[in-house]
Amino acid sequence: VQLAESGGGLVQAGGSLGLSCDASGRTFSSFAMGWFRQAPGKEREFVTAISWIDNKTYYADSVQGRFTISRHNAKNTVYLQMNSLKPEDTAVYYCAAGGLRGDDYVPLYWGQGTQVTVSS
Repeated sequence: VQLAESGGGLVQAGGSLGLSCDASGRTFSSFAMGWFRQAPGKEREFVTAISWIDNKTYYADSVQGRFTISRHNAKNTVYLQMNSLKPEDTAVYYCAAGGLRGDDYVPLYWGQGTQVTVSS
């Protein structure tokens, strides 16, 4: 699976930004899709995921209520809508294709990442 993110950029605190991830290769609809992020000097962390069976969603506590993940299987695309952004949301955001082990998301494929910068 090849993944390509788009939509990153610079936004003021309190603003909104939407990311997209286009997938190609293996059957997109058979993967649970996820978003991760990595801030400078920090480890990559889970942000959100969506299952392929019933579109059940999972969120990190830090983004719950502010971020929304969705997918469009016919377009092979997964989206991340980010609202009420905070400076601490600044990071490179990575799209992932993988699976779910219980409620734990397991990434198998990664995109190249897109930079999101939130100014205070």
